Amino acid sequence: MELTKMSDMTKLHQAVAAGDYSSVKKILKKGLCDPNYKDMDWNDRTPLHWAAIRGHMEVLQLLIEHGARPCLVTDVGWTPAHFAAESGHLNVLKTLHALHAAIDAPDFFGDTPKRIAQIYGQKACVAFLENKDVLSICLVLSAVTKEEDIIPALRPFLLSR
Repeated sequence: MELTKMSDMTKLHQAVAAGDYSSVKKILKKGLCDPNYKDMDWNDRTPLHWAAIRGHMEVLQLLIEHGARPCLVTDVGWTPAHFAAESGHLNVLKTLHALHAAIDAPDFFGDTPKRIAQIYGQKACVAFLENKDVLSICLVLSAVTKEEDIIPALRPFLLSR
């Protein structure tokens, strides 16, 4: 049974990296594998890291639906957000942000996804990562219907400063 699990996990990582949605879905439906498994041969990357690297949005969402955790890091502390920023996959960053994933966490060397995006010249990602708090505040305010609800709605942003 354990060998089957390992075999399926290798297949899962490969299917995710290839963007093969139907294979990923079949493997996950079997329930024999953990979508958070870290592949030690690839620096502890999870399938979600591979989806972020390749920008495979449908696969990324499928993994999340099956319990993939965007907070897991590689052997150097990279989250899926680091890989998305490096590769310029803005939609991945937006999705991770919408899921309240830490898209500004530093790696083990202190580099944040924003810094990685700057290094690799991913200007759209840099702009998004610089303005993500403003976007969040706008979303919160758009949901507020009464004037007296504005300050309570903004309290989490005010307290985080």
